[in-house]
Amino acid sequence: MTEHPDPDSVEVRALKPEEVEMTIPELLAFAIRLHRDERLDEAEKCYRSLLQFEPGNANALHFLGVLEHQRGNDAIALELVRKSIDLDPSVASWHNNLGNVLLRHDQFDDAVRAYARCVELDPGNLAACNNLGLLLRKLDRPVESEEMLKHVVAADPKFGDAHTNLARLYTSLGRMPEAFSHFADALALKPADNRIRRLMAVAYASAGRMADGLKTCREWVALAPDDAMAQHFLAAFGGAEVPQRASDAYVEQEFDGFARTFDAQLAALGYRAPQWVLEAVAHVAGEPRRQWNILDVGCGTGLCGPLLRPYASAMAGVDLSAKMLDLARPRAVYDRLVKAELVAFLEQRDDVYDLVVSADTLCYFGRLDEAFAGVISVLRTGGYWVFTVEAHPEAQAFKLQAHGRYSHSRDYIESALLSAGFRQITLREVELRFESGKPVAGWLICARADGT
Repeated sequence: MTEHPDPDSVEVRALKPEEVEMTIPELLAFAIRLHRDERLDEAEKCYRSLLQFEPGNANALHFLGVLEHQRGNDAIALELVRKSIDLDPSVASWHNNLGNVLLRHDQFDDAVRAYARCVELDPGNLAACNNLGLLLRKLDRPVESEEMLKHVVAADPKFGDAHTNLARLYTSLGRMPEAFSHFADALALKPADNRIRRLMAVAYASAGRMADGLKTCREWVALAPDDAMAQHFLAAFGGAEVPQRASDAYVEQEFDGFARTFDAQLAALGYRAPQWVLEAVAHVAGEPRRQWNILDVGCGTGLCGPLLRPYASAMAGVDLSAKMLDLARPRAVYDRLVKAELVAFLEQRDDVYDLVVSADTLCYFGRLDEAFAGVISVLRTGGYWVFTVEAHPEAQAFKLQAHGRYSHSRDYIESALLSAGFRQITLREVELRFESGKPVAGWLICARADGT
């Protein structure tokens, strides 16, 4: 760690209005303490005050970068963390932090190198080993992933996350006895972690053991009877009536819970829904001339935003997850972002749009009629509705799958669109992403508001 053997004395305003005199090491320690207490505004003031007096202080640069990463300001975070490592490349944990920031930039190969450098400097840094093993799994490098994760559990059999990650790796490889063994270990170490129960239930579904998955969901509901996610998965496994759409509480819990890693996880899964939406829009719009008023429903972190901005004279986004919207704002491509439930927002009819888009939002709806009615009510005559959903090959209209999302049949989608007043409907099958090494089939739909 960088040292300051002969520090200057500085004055800083921190918690109180009066001036407090501290040395640079004292100010750094104070800032880190504030940071650990999640008093981020005060910690930032201290880091920046320190850097005014010593711009090359590697510690202050690094921890300010970590703070910016926590806030979702990842371009700033990456610059600060890299600068700190340039000044002092010997701190192993800093390379682990760099890997975490690089993941948010979808720079997976660089993240692998950062984690590996941390492990090289400190083989006992099991957090970095676990991060590396997890990333290698997502990059479809299972042999290396298994080697790293097995190293973690051998070094510390009580490292619960490594057991979970091994279980997920073995699930993706179809090595189910090993998967369930590690799920059991993870659950024994973290009996209150219902995320493990969710993963285990889905793994049971992958193995065709729906009864065991249902039992797991019932145990989950018994431990957390008010948990919206537990209730949702109980219905997915046949233990309760299937809702017409996922509850607001479930959707908020789901997306607030993994907003910070959403982009990186989807990129690692080869997620293509925004690109498919762009392809359909380009087909009907022609050359982009900033010609349309666009609404992105279920915009999430804003993955569609940069792709569609060239077509937009104005663009709004709506999403139910506040934390996803917090990550969409720094993209600076939406003129307006609104936290609201999709149908309720559309029913307000506060604007008229030339184009409404949705990438993989309606997979949290079973029945689609209310959503379609809401969309057509805000579209100008001749406006377009472009969206993706997961494909369901059977004759039934929709099905709540074991992974918690709904899939829809072609006939049902076309019928619901026609009933809502859409015409010129085109629908084709696409691959939305990969899960457990298998492509997820979806529908890419474009429909025109008829106005008759």
